[in-house]
Amino acid sequence: MSDVAFVDSNILIYAHDRDAGVKRERAAALLKELWEAGTGALSVRVLQEFFVNATRRLDSPLAQSVAREVVQVYAAWIREPTTAETVLRAIDLVDLARLSFWDGLIVASAEQSGAGLLYSEDLNDGQEIAGVRVCNPLRRRA
Repeated sequence: MSDVAFVDSNILIYAHDRDAGVKRERAAALLKELWEAGTGALSVRVLQEFFVNATRRLDSPLAQSVAREVVQVYAAWIREPTTAETVLRAIDLVDLARLSFWDGLIVASAEQSGAGLLYSEDLNDGQEIAGVRVCNPLRRRA
């Protein structure tokens, strides 16, 4: 399995949500670990979703200038551009794995980035899709 770990937008959002409590702590610790190891990956779509949600949908929204800085920092984690082939692969994954298009695009982007892990709260923890294992780092572990 690859050391590359793809991060879904919900993890990035929780890491910067002042009201997220334990989820914020777990998400921020994960991002720090991935940053230090140099193994984090994400897509432009993740950054877009982060910006919109962090500045408009949180109970304590981030200032646009702060959210912009976060986007600028994490842009370094974009390993592959989103292309028409990425979109077509996402469409295939909609049928193959019974995903929504948007989840299919996240999985397709993770796969394209060479990620062995996909950190997300939205998909089934432990599920493997297209050779990428889903892990929910916010879930309480025994």
